[in-house]
Amino acid sequence: MLNQRARGISPSPTIAFDSRAKAMASDGIDVVNLSVGEPDFATPAGARAGGIAAIEGGWTKYTPSGGLHELRQAIAEKLERDNGLRYSPDEIVVSNGAKQALFNAFMVLLDPGDEVIMQSPYWVTYPEMVKLAGGVPVILRTDAGTGFALTPDMVESAITDRSKVLLLCNPSNPTGVVYSRRRLEDVVTVALRAGLVMIADEIYERLIYGTAQTVSVAALGSEVWERTVTVNGFSKAFAMTGWRLGYTAAPRPLAKAMAEVQSHSTSAPSTISQRAGLAALRSDQPCIEEMRRHFDQRRRFAMQRLAALPGMQLEVEPEGAFYVFPNVAALFGTTIRGRRIGSSDDLCMALLDLARVAIVPGTGFGSPDHVRISYAASLERLREGFDRMQAFLAECAPTPLRA
Repeated sequence: MLNQRARGISPSPTIAFDSRAKAMASDGIDVVNLSVGEPDFATPAGARAGGIAAIEGGWTKYTPSGGLHELRQAIAEKLERDNGLRYSPDEIVVSNGAKQALFNAFMVLLDPGDEVIMQSPYWVTYPEMVKLAGGVPVILRTDAGTGFALTPDMVESAITDRSKVLLLCNPSNPTGVVYSRRRLEDVVTVALRAGLVMIADEIYERLIYGTAQTVSVAALGSEVWERTVTVNGFSKAFAMTGWRLGYTAAPRPLAKAMAEVQSHSTSAPSTISQRAGLAALRSDQPCIEEMRRHFDQRRRFAMQRLAALPGMQLEVEPEGAFYVFPNVAALFGTTIRGRRIGSSDDLCMALLDLARVAIVPGTGFGSPDHVRISYAASLERLREGFDRMQAFLAECAPTPLRA
């Protein structure tokens, strides 16, 4: 009964582990959930007040499919102020989360068989979105040797006559890697030479640490700007995950096409969410820096604890987002509490079932030797989670060979 498109979709492992952890918690089981990329902070007061005022003020009708003009104007001001990008409001499309913003971009750019170059590790949804839009994911495997980032030579070698899009996530989910300006320039130069369109997912841009700096792809020059779709949103920096509010910024013909696709799929996001987003942009924002400082503290704590966990190796220090992505291949072939660990999937399932800690296997990120651990949880819960993992992994032993 299902068509080929539906049969080809892979389920999201992050959602699967998060859902199972929450189901266990609802049954009264104390699970430390380090699986999902969702800030544990409350939505800032200014944004909450904007949503309440929208309800009380009667802002409950449809808006234009591309979003409220006033919100698109505020986003344009934000992009110019923070990213050095100049867009008019009609070059911005407000969507139901950054996920829909990405989907809109793939829908207007890809014809059947068009190729999208992306790196692994990748966010689990990228390949599935490309396939749903009729495209073909071309996945380039990065590792610790490349700093979990693409190189110009890797991109050059992947280009064919069907290449259409280069997809970049900076800062990266799941590795936390932040591309330097020089690395971005080198990679984008190759893409421009091949006539590719860049989709730049910059949803974690405000969550960076140490000396790292983020650079918007479209800010690398006018020629790059003309061939780039910038994707961002309110979920991470403003802790507004459930409000479902994201956006794209792109040259007018692309923006117009994405708004038209959205008009025939979901129409605009909730008017109340849009008013909350507008209030977030127009309010004082010290809470963002406070949240970033807390994440940085947790990041350093997670790295410190990982260094003491047997079988887990953090190969590259994360400089952005809120994840660590250790290699766990040293644990393959061991047995822990009677469970044989043959893969990262086995390890994560055993940790959830026996240690009551939810993390996500790297399989869904295109990197099966790794796991993703989110530190978007309180320091107390992080400490409890790492304590449980350390006690659990201390029991690992080699699996006996059969006679």
